[in-house]
Amino acid sequence: MTATTTFTGTVQRSDVVSSLGGMCAGRGLDALAARLAELRRLLDGDLVDIEGEIAKVGLDGETPAHRSARHLLGLNGKRLRPICVALASHIGSGFNDAARTFAVAVELVHNATLLHDDVVDLGDRRRGADAARVIYGNAASIFGGDYLLLDALSKIQAVGMTDVLERVLLVIKEMVVAEALQLASRGRVRTSTGEYFQIVDGKTASLFRWAMFAGARAGGVSEPLCKALESFGTSLGVAFQLVDDVLDFAGDPEATGKALLTDLREGKMTYPLLLAMERDRELTPALEAHCASEDTAVEPELGRRIAQIMVEERVVDDCLELASRLCGDAVRSIEPLPESPAKAALEGVAMSTPRRRR
Repeated sequence: MTATTTFTGTVQRSDVVSSLGGMCAGRGLDALAARLAELRRLLDGDLVDIEGEIAKVGLDGETPAHRSARHLLGLNGKRLRPICVALASHIGSGFNDAARTFAVAVELVHNATLLHDDVVDLGDRRRGADAARVIYGNAASIFGGDYLLLDALSKIQAVGMTDVLERVLLVIKEMVVAEALQLASRGRVRTSTGEYFQIVDGKTASLFRWAMFAGARAGGVSEPLCKALESFGTSLGVAFQLVDDVLDFAGDPEATGKALLTDLREGKMTYPLLLAMERDRELTPALEAHCASEDTAVEPELGRRIAQIMVEERVVDDCLELASRLCGDAVRSIEPLPESPAKAALEGVAMSTPRRRR
């Protein structure tokens, strides 16, 4: 049993849809909360099936690598990518064995990257708990990620849809290239926003795009509508990452599961930070001095200064406004889809993404 599942016919309210629904209710967003509740009802059975399959992953061994994989999968993941697969399949003939397999696979690929990232970034916490590398070691975390990645590819191959397998291989290449670009730019304060969005497209949006494609193919969706769903995934993925980067400066560590300013400590110049430097030119030399230091800890004075700029220069507000525009693009991209509960659910996911807090 995972930390997110009871297997008694319902899924515990810990995935991103339930979190967003609870947050929207009572905050003048009751209509959106109702739409998310409908999404929950639509997907309840699908999510139970997905969690049941995820719970079986890594049970074929007791090595530190297997335990690392099981440790991360058992924590409170948002499961947004599997939700995208399920909803895309419902645009067509519905959630079937192929869709279930693709939904599990996309979550395994995502978690594989997290196990690798924590080693590269020397991350100690993940989803509010000790990272796998802290418990089992760096090597175990790396091999655990490799195990999940290979398991995901094996599952996709077994379905027999060659184009879905070929596409995920291209996505993994995109993700590796984007990670390499981010590594090369680490600690380089004068990073361009163009480079930032190039990294986001490769690291994050590409997997959302594949989730929509895979779900659509599983559901037998026509090629034009499949492309519309892929466009939705691209815009949603960029918006999701943008909000994630905002939460690094303005989130609640208890909700996000990670400390504030984690990205800055890792030398990552995210869009909120680039926008803050653009609006307060004196921040750039202070950040250059921080990145040049061997001590990765952010000085309290620098942290306070960044927080002040984020609020006074409306950096957080403008980043969330951009995320909202991207989600509007996502909704417009699926206008050609026939009206259905699944389409309405996708619109609800997009509309609520800028408001998430974890």
